[in-house]
Amino acid sequence: MTCFESRALPIVHHVKYICDLPENHRFPMGKFPKVLESLLRDQNITDKQVWAPKIASTELLGCVHTEEYLSNFISGQISEKDQRRTGFPWSSGLVQRCRYETGGTVLAGEIALQRGLACSTAGGTHHAFPSYGSGFCLLNDLAVAAKHLMGESTSWRKILIVDLDVHQGDGTAFIFKDEPNVFTFSVHCGKNFPVRKQQSNLDVSLEDGTEDKEYLSKVQEHFPWILETFWPDLVLYDSGVDPHWEDELGRLCLTDEGLYQRDLYVLQTVIKKGIPVATVIGGGYSRDIDRLARRHSIIHRAASKVWREHGL
Repeated sequence: MTCFESRALPIVHHVKYICDLPENHRFPMGKFPKVLESLLRDQNITDKQVWAPKIASTELLGCVHTEEYLSNFISGQISEKDQRRTGFPWSSGLVQRCRYETGGTVLAGEIALQRGLACSTAGGTHHAFPSYGSGFCLLNDLAVAAKHLMGESTSWRKILIVDLDVHQGDGTAFIFKDEPNVFTFSVHCGKNFPVRKQQSNLDVSLEDGTEDKEYLSKVQEHFPWILETFWPDLVLYDSGVDPHWEDELGRLCLTDEGLYQRDLYVLQTVIKKGIPVATVIGGGYSRDIDRLARRHSIIHRAASKVWREHGL
């Protein structure tokens, strides 16, 4: 959890956000270090503003996930069927990666509460349920962070989870369906995974092919109302880039500029109200890892601008 530059935007990253996968696996694991490399190369950040998270303990993960699931996942007692549902072959490296990623989202939330804004270079594993993984998601980092940060203070904190990944955050919606101190807001492609949707506090389903202008107008239509009525103590923002027109699993038609304007809008709207926000990168799928990593870094570039403009 060390960091040397206290005045710059906090970036949360760990070298163990990555693990080995079989050759030609569909999940672009190599994107995580390359997001950081892209930001450093463009001098958008320096290595002195990078915070390293601790690995998430089983006790911490247990605030969301069942004891049986955690025991089986960590020890590798996962059936072939369950591995197919997650999309990943089990390995100890995969377990380690997921635990550091979850630790990163928790740390980003903790820093945001202190500093106003923080960004991880991973996270957004919103398809994980308490007792099983699904859709490239093994541990629900957003849910763990929300539960941990919600119950950390003497009075319960209210957490808003803004999920703009192209896929509905079904695991997160399920986990918090009866929790009044967490509001789940999902804007997603209606005809995309998961086939069976859960009920978020607010779901906005978009048609295939939705472009920049219509997409942003839908977010702008609902977001201010949520902030005004729920008034969270912290926002967790999943800035998935899979709504992009080039994304292999997306089905929407946003551009790089559209994603940038989306992220800028969300961050500026929240920060102007004095509400802290922590961001995760969410989904994004492409064989061109360098291009994908730069796309994922859009949120950090938008956050850097907001950080400077608001003198955080």
